[in-house]
Amino acid sequence: MDARSAYEALTVETLPNRLSSVEVLAGKVGPDPSVWQVQEVGDGNLNLVFIVSGPNGAAIVKQALPYVRLVGDSWPLPLYRAFYEYHALTRQAARDPGSVPELYYFDETQALIVMEYLSPHVILRRKLIAGERVGGLAEFLGRYCARTAFRGSELSMASPDKKADVALFAGNVEIPAITESLVFTDPYYDAEMNNHTDGLDPVVAKLRADVGLKVKAQQALQRFVSNTETMVHGDLHSGSIMSTGSDSRVIDPEFAQYGPMGFDIGMLCANFLMAYFSQPAHRGDDLAAYQEWILGVITQVCAVFESEFRHLWKTERTGILYPAALFEDQGHDSSPACDAVLAGVWRDAWAVCGIEMHRRCLSLAHNADFEEIADTTVRAPLEARNLMMGAALIHAADTLAGAEDVCNMAREFNGKDVL
Repeated sequence: MDARSAYEALTVETLPNRLSSVEVLAGKVGPDPSVWQVQEVGDGNLNLVFIVSGPNGAAIVKQALPYVRLVGDSWPLPLYRAFYEYHALTRQAARDPGSVPELYYFDETQALIVMEYLSPHVILRRKLIAGERVGGLAEFLGRYCARTAFRGSELSMASPDKKADVALFAGNVEIPAITESLVFTDPYYDAEMNNHTDGLDPVVAKLRADVGLKVKAQQALQRFVSNTETMVHGDLHSGSIMSTGSDSRVIDPEFAQYGPMGFDIGMLCANFLMAYFSQPAHRGDDLAAYQEWILGVITQVCAVFESEFRHLWKTERTGILYPAALFEDQGHDSSPACDAVLAGVWRDAWAVCGIEMHRRCLSLAHNADFEEIADTTVRAPLEARNLMMGAALIHAADTLAGAEDVCNMAREFNGKDVL
């Protein structure tokens, strides 16, 4: 492909010829593009995703579209988001090696990335809907969230490097703007693209009448737009994780920006909670056991996050924040400082968790856990439990003792008839 040529969206038919000159792709798939097999598998809201296979193996080609695929060309989006996804992946790979697909090639003009084909991995959300367990999932996700949070911050990074990175990612304007509206704001008023399940009107009205709730949601947004603690994935949910029965990777960081340390783990826990609340429509006799497995993943993710964060605090705290000169070098224990930092992380995480539980039911881009429940008379009561717990989390974010409190809250709401 001539990198200087004007952008043109790929198709199954045009991809082999247009990418035949990309040597690394030919090396992964096979030298003769006439025998390449191309399948378009993008099921997300934004991009084209192709599996390209041949006699040597397979690779993924991901290309940004100049609009939101879910909506169409009436909602344009800049192609530069592929640039930020590429740079986010390089940083995640450095900060937590082996956690993301291997990168092979990037073409900024064509807004495309060629990367490792993960097989037999499938989207984690599909496994949760199907009632499958993934070995080592909580350990992987807890470490990933802790390592990317800590190593992307000035607890670890040299301040000039961190500030340069913040400046780079500050150019990613339109993508974070989607989060600012769809996640933090739209659920709490009658936004144009909102939609919700029939029967939820009383719950929705209750949430939107709760002024204190809206204040707390906007305070969380204020921290999101003004706090550049670390590079966040920005869209870490069960559709952004691919797993086998025992291995997982994180994908799709095009919403990456510098933001609060608690953002990713909060959004992640919200999606596990939504999987939990949706299970009565997906499970049979194994319902209780599988729901408890999901809650176990949440508690273990949070425990591993905290353990890994404290380990990195002791071994990699080389940035300008909380330097050893103020603590260890004077014979002082820095654990209280770490406790204070983590308290702020969890406050942000639980607020984001509740807000994400609202957004996925009330604004654009719902999740399959609920959406694939065809009978709305079954779906609405489950979503109502999720919505009301989200509100409780937002209100209690400053005072929750930890993940076990959150899981106990989930058990309580799971037994309630909210509608």
